Amino acid sequence: MPTVERAARTDAGLASELRLSVMRLRRRLAGERHPDNELSMNAMAVLGALYRNGDLTPGELAARERVQPPSMTRTVACLHDGGYVVRRAHDTDRRQVLLSLTERGRATLLADRRRRDEWLALRLRDLTPDERAVLRAAAPILEKLSTS
Repeated sequence: MPTVERAARTDAGLASELRLSVMRLRRRLAGERHPDNELSMNAMAVLGALYRNGDLTPGELAARERVQPPSMTRTVACLHDGGYVVRRAHDTDRRQVLLSLTERGRATLLADRRRRDEWLALRLRDLTPDERAVLRAAAPILEKLSTS
């Protein structure tokens, strides 16, 4: 039995295999970004969080993305300066600022996602129906791991 198959039988072995595979897939997906997109992966994650959740404060974004507030402040400044997000006063707490996607931010995010989704869909076609079924079952579990 190959070493990889034996290693996957333990939780530590599975963790190692998943880590390596997920990191490689992330690298491949990052490489498939839209060629006109100049934004960092962190900036794209912020646009994605605003798209999924609606308006958020920089503090909420920092917590969601698990980065320090000063890092988020720099990312938000870049996105604001580029016209990807707008700032406005919070409805109930005037000390807070809310961030919203602009049309440019939304279009950039959706074009980038579309390109990467198309690349991944092509790769999925190379898999057997059973392999795709396994991935369908695993997707919610991987999401659970990524948000825990």
